[in-house]
Amino acid sequence: MKLTPRQQQLVQRTFLDYQSTADFLECPLVIERAEGLRLWDTEGREYLDAIGGIFVAGLGHRHPRVMEAMRRQMERATFVPPLHGISDVTLEFIDKLGSIAPGDLRYAKPVSGGSEAVETALKFTRQYFQQSGRPGKYKFVSVYLGYHGATFGAMGASGTGRRKTRFEPQMPGFLKVLPPIALRDRFSSWDETCRFAARLFEDVIVNEDPATVAGILVEPISNTAGIQTPTSEYFRILREICDRHQVLLIFDEVITGFGRTGKMFAAQTFGVTPDILCAGKGISSGAVPMGALLAREDLGEAFAGPAGSEVNFAHGHTFAGNPLAAAVGIAVIDEIVEKRLDARAAELGEYLVGRLERLRALGCIREIRGKGLLRGVEFAEDPAAGRPFPADRKLGKILKRVALEQGLILRVDPDWFAVAPPLIATEAEIDEIVDRIEQCLTLSLERMHSPAQRSET
Repeated sequence: MKLTPRQQQLVQRTFLDYQSTADFLECPLVIERAEGLRLWDTEGREYLDAIGGIFVAGLGHRHPRVMEAMRRQMERATFVPPLHGISDVTLEFIDKLGSIAPGDLRYAKPVSGGSEAVETALKFTRQYFQQSGRPGKYKFVSVYLGYHGATFGAMGASGTGRRKTRFEPQMPGFLKVLPPIALRDRFSSWDETCRFAARLFEDVIVNEDPATVAGILVEPISNTAGIQTPTSEYFRILREICDRHQVLLIFDEVITGFGRTGKMFAAQTFGVTPDILCAGKGISSGAVPMGALLAREDLGEAFAGPAGSEVNFAHGHTFAGNPLAAAVGIAVIDEIVEKRLDARAAELGEYLVGRLERLRALGCIREIRGKGLLRGVEFAEDPAAGRPFPADRKLGKILKRVALEQGLILRVDPDWFAVAPPLIATEAEIDEIVDRIEQCLTLSLERMHSPAQRSET
């Protein structure tokens, strides 16, 4: 699309996420409206949203039930002063959240987004050990290639290289191990890879001294690692390690929560319950900024004390537990539960994989991975040997531009792309998405091998 002179000036006066203004202006996108799986730019051109607004709009854009819940709540209250009270609808949301949570994760702290949820979990964990007589336990172990958010604590736990090195020195107390996907070519099977990768956490904990380690923080399925999908055994080993060393297991389910993986939470998909769960994105289907921390009952009870004792979780945000957001969260949960959209995601996910498998005929697909309606497709110059495209000819860099040109919204990295349609998608819409992906990949391969493209690279 073409920007008006005013739009171009305004773009140059803001800061875009993880891209330069100059790059954005080469292929700009300014959205005017959205509905279901469709977006429209300010010129009226339609785009097919194949990632639910970057894993957010699980019910699609502007879902009627969500919009109605917002309208009703706007007539009642849109803000309650958090230092003085809490809204009735926020209490109902906390109850609703606990009813769908895995295990006994019944204590909740609603916040304003995924990064805040992770930050809340880190602070909660450190304070828990301080007031339970183990103040030395403050370190967290996470993985390289993982992403947990943009705030300083969440960024410290992330292993995303240049996304965080520009802000160094980082906060102390964050340690990393290699993720399974970085080790897969060293082992004969994915099971063996995941088994070894899980045990790396215990090596770090033992050598750091368990008395100093507070938590393990992982995404059940990692977006920035290319939709890395470990085995269930991987998480069972982490659970055993945490129990053995009195370390809290924290799941970052900002992307995987609310039906995305075929269950309400990926903890249920993999059959392992963490001590703390961080939620965001799909919690509001993108209607309002929202996130939440869920904690085990006994952990939550450790923050309760008699009046005047000042025993409390010393953490808060102005918009945490916002009543408008709470009303939206209730509507999202009710819609998923009543329509069994988590089970629908499992069924539709298998259909999606079946369609994606046909892309192998293009000769550039190494692997298709993920769960439910969260899938990743990895490129390779030689799929059989697992040899990636060289640095000067990354297929993903071309696909990212081509997809936008063809009216398709995808999450694209140089070596892979993710597809995550809303839980309300139909098989016909899945067909349309994959047909568009195939078209874009074909055009990208042609462009890669064209004389003009070779001269540019």
